[in-house]
Amino acid sequence: MPYKRISGSISTPKVDVMIDMGNPFLNLSVDGFLKMGTVAAAKVAAEEAYYIVQRAISWEYFIEDHLFDNEAYFSLLICQCDLTISGNVSSHKFEHTLKKMCKQGAYWGTIAGLYVGMEYGVERIRGTSDWKNAMLGGALTGAIISAASSNSKDKIVVDAITGGAVATAAEFLNHLT
Repeated sequence: MPYKRISGSISTPKVDVMIDMGNPFLNLSVDGFLKMGTVAAAKVAAEEAYYIVQRAISWEYFIEDHLFDNEAYFSLLICQCDLTISGNVSSHKFEHTLKKMCKQGAYWGTIAGLYVGMEYGVERIRGTSDWKNAMLGGALTGAIISAASSNSKDKIVVDAITGGAVATAAEFLNHLT
């Protein structure tokens, strides 16, 4: 039975957290899921923060350029927008952002965990560590994700080729630096 242990370290500029599930395959898959899921959630948070600032600035210019005589109409415009004049975020918009962060984090984390697991499995089966593992792992991941999305056979093949190509390119770029 696998045991769970969490350990972490913080050393500039890298944060590393490892969860020991008792199996190297599970360890790598969970690690990939957590790392890529965190990146995806942070990406959504950054995008939403940008949109909030952009809307707040747009409202300030809109208010400066248009003087409203009818206070009721002005209040209606403010209520329809997710932002108030001061730039505060409504609870609806905040909830929407959190849901989007979780959804994107889970989606990209699943893909990363599947890819890392596939690459490790291919390495174990082949008994060697080289770029071909990344290519096969990427191709298998692309095909599985595409098939799970109920795509046609042609789309599954295209996604498998794309997954293999992207993984191979990333592997080659890793060895250049």
